[in-house]
Amino acid sequence: MQNPFGNGDNGDNNEGPNGIPVPPNYATVVKEDNGDIRIGKVGFSYTTFFFVFLVPIFRGDWYNFLCMTGVNLGIVLGFYSIHFTSVQTFSTVYSVLQFALSFLWGYLYNLMYFRHLFNRGFKPATQRSRDLLIKSGYLKTKKD
Repeated sequence: MQNPFGNGDNGDNNEGPNGIPVPPNYATVVKEDNGDIRIGKVGFSYTTFFFVFLVPIFRGDWYNFLCMTGVNLGIVLGFYSIHFTSVQTFSTVYSVLQFALSFLWGYLYNLMYFRHLFNRGFKPATQRSRDLLIKSGYLKTKKD
């Protein structure tokens, strides 16, 4: 399989397990007991920024879906206890709050996803993925 993410002249190997081409900012993890493979982006998640709760649903990541829902519900319900002078002020503040929460989840979701996978027994599938996850702070080494 030709790797569309490699430029072919610098010797970088961006292949995951079984020769699957993986972009440079993606990591591959595998659960060794059953061979389950997950490929995920390391860094800011634009899909989570735009489609907050749909991302964990499509990934089958129910743990992080419930965490995100609980945090959002707690913040939004606490927000409703504030008394505003007008509906327009309420609407403006609510929109800013939702944008801020979307931005927060965009930064945190991929980290939460990988950490949950590690807790479930997944390990980096390649040395490149391991190095990327350690460099980004997603995977803690024994020295940390």
